[in-house]
Amino acid sequence: MRVVMFGYQTWGHRTLQALLDSEHDVVLVVTHPKSEHAYEKIWSDSVADLAEAHGIPVLLRNRPDDEELFARLQEADPDIIVANNWRTWIPPRIFNLPRHGTLNIHDSLLPKYAGFSPIIWAMINGESEVGVTAHMMNDELDAGDIVGQEAVAIGPKDTATDLFHKTVDLIAPVTVTALGRIAAGETEFTPQDRSQASFFHKRSDVDTRIDWSWPAEDLERLVRAQSEPYPSAYTFHKGKRLEILAAVVSEGRYGGTPGRIFYREGEGVAIVAGADARTGRNHGLAITRVRTEDGRELAATDYFTSMGGYLTTRP
Repeated sequence: MRVVMFGYQTWGHRTLQALLDSEHDVVLVVTHPKSEHAYEKIWSDSVADLAEAHGIPVLLRNRPDDEELFARLQEADPDIIVANNWRTWIPPRIFNLPRHGTLNIHDSLLPKYAGFSPIIWAMINGESEVGVTAHMMNDELDAGDIVGQEAVAIGPKDTATDLFHKTVDLIAPVTVTALGRIAAGETEFTPQDRSQASFFHKRSDVDTRIDWSWPAEDLERLVRAQSEPYPSAYTFHKGKRLEILAAVVSEGRYGGTPGRIFYREGEGVAIVAGADARTGRNHGLAITRVRTEDGRELAATDYFTSMGGYLTTRP
């Protein structure tokens, strides 16, 4: 099939590579200009560079809504558009243009976690697995019929970085298998159960800030979800920003006020956590490694030289 590809960052790069390695013919690539957004500078393999290295015409767009782009798509005469990590709305006149419509590749197990940063959100929420879904595009974001889907389990010590590498390796088989079904003439695919749908916004700095009213289990997952190279989870200590690089749920249960720097436990320092911490029934978050505002990385037991005081959500 003649394929036009819309994509960005490493997800788009892997999709384009899968198409180049397949029997299909990529005739045009549309990608975004480089961005300074913190999450868009991560996993930033260039779709444009890969396309140009293979002699494929490239168009740079923030939004696919201009007449020149539409004319170029008509000239390309695609059988299908394949999209992955396209960051803005694609209008119906574009996604309906190809003979077989548009196949979107999304890094979650739809219908859950439509939208942005699905791996990080899923991990924070304690999901047991993540994955990649190929679905037909329709008028609602990430809501079309599912053509193919594969999952991987979330391990108890996995970070978001681990899960990125696991899921990005699913892009090629999910994409190529889905295209094979479409090329073979299949047109009936699996409708999404919209009662199970959830949609998440882009993550920003405030989303990495620790709220000590959360249960320690949730905070431990937040720290793993914000693993390098993602921005680290952070709190404030004595008015200065303190990044939490590693932490575990404490063995002991600690009562009092959320955020209290309370007790040295093993190789960590236990912080009181949970909205109902006053009951004394909660485990704490045992911080084991931190990074200070001036960039020093320290064991928590070296940073917290005495117990007492509080970690806060604001300076």
